[in-house]
Amino acid sequence: MLSRPKPARTSRTRVVKLGPRFLNAFLFAAEKHAGQVRKASSIPYIAHLMGVASLVLEYGGDEDAAIAALLHDVVEDCGGVPTLKEVRRKFGPRVAKIVDGCTDSYTEPKLPWRERKENYLGHLKTADAATKLVSAADKLNNVRSIVSDYRAVGKSVWSRFNGGREGTLWYYRALLQEFLRHKPDRLVREFALAVRELESQAKRASLRRSKKVK
Repeated sequence: MLSRPKPARTSRTRVVKLGPRFLNAFLFAAEKHAGQVRKASSIPYIAHLMGVASLVLEYGGDEDAAIAALLHDVVEDCGGVPTLKEVRRKFGPRVAKIVDGCTDSYTEPKLPWRERKENYLGHLKTADAATKLVSAADKLNNVRSIVSDYRAVGKSVWSRFNGGREGTLWYYRALLQEFLRHKPDRLVREFALAVRELESQAKRASLRRSKKVK
């Protein structure tokens, strides 16, 4: 059973310096995602990107990883392959590689939901450490948002997702298993706790429905 991670210790030897590239990446992301909001909300989408970048930095990522965190959805949501080329030109091949690894669709219309998610899981198996870091931070931020929304609106939260209740739970369980293939770090342990909280909420809701049926 995974225990709750200990608070991060402040490192005196390794300080990540964020320079003009990080600021430019933030402005680039804000411009590309302008007008976009999180699912079923009025929250600007940039809030999610900031949250993912914050987690990446909190759990040991460098500036390239933090920049990729800000840009991890820009290819999928804002232009496909031409946008990836723009990311490579502006922010370098390493950032572009991480963003590419965090992208599950390049085409419109998109492939069917389940196929996209299975492809993404397949890509994670060979992804490098920086890509897995950004991916895990992205998924942790998403699950925490779902858990929070579940407390507010209940089971109707599942209607926001193409996979519905069962598909969404399957996907996050599968992601957790992939992240756990190697020795879990603090970020993965936090993700495990968040997934289990989501499962617990879904289970409690199912039990309440069963009692009402009886």
